[in-house]
Amino acid sequence: MSADPRSGDPDAPEEWEAVFWDVGGVVLDLESVRAAHTAFVADLLERRDVDATIEEAIAAWRSAVGDHFRERDGTAFRAARDGYHKGIEAVVGEPIPRAEWKPPFREAVRSSIEPVPGAVETVERLAARDLHVGVVSDVDDEEGRWMLEQFGVREAFDSITTSEEVGRTKPDPAMFETALEKAGVAPERSLMIGDRYEHDVEGAAEAGLHGVAFGAEDGPAVSYRIESPLEILEIVDGERDE
Repeated sequence: MSADPRSGDPDAPEEWEAVFWDVGGVVLDLESVRAAHTAFVADLLERRDVDATIEEAIAAWRSAVGDHFRERDGTAFRAARDGYHKGIEAVVGEPIPRAEWKPPFREAVRSSIEPVPGAVETVERLAARDLHVGVVSDVDDEEGRWMLEQFGVREAFDSITTSEEVGRTKPDPAMFETALEKAGVAPERSLMIGDRYEHDVEGAAEAGLHGVAFGAEDGPAVSYRIESPLEILEIVDGERDE
């Protein structure tokens, strides 16, 4: 399949049946997530009177959260909320009950996160068409749905498939197979938009879907490369040179 967005996908169907979205980096702007975490850690330092600079605290947070995911067994699911719990303990020096840290964490996220420009409009416009619009994401189930609600697009999605639900993370084929089964669509008539080549694009291609790279690395599994989510509308409408 071609990685050149102007050459199109030689295997593209006459009509698409489904468009699946990753969340982080595709719908949710990741820089805004990092800003949310920084704001939360800064507030944590102040509330718990921790003797550390914000730079030191953020480094401890990122190391602990990163280790949490790096210790994952293959594609087995690991909840982000458990990673955050470990990150908080690394910053403060002791565990804090989840009921205590979750409300301020949620508020920091709510006030900081932003959608990727064009993503909300594209999802809404796709939802008005006769095709399935779904999510295939490694996010925690509750948190992923909550973030989509913050952007007002939760109800625009016909299905949401998360790693917590499936028990695996992308590129495990179970993620894509579950999403396709929910949608009742053929993989060869489906698009998957992602910002990571191996997980989103190649994983989708191996399951028979057409991978759309949005910031993802190049590679043979890329059927389309886009610079804005709005370009998905051109693909669905067959306006790319095929």
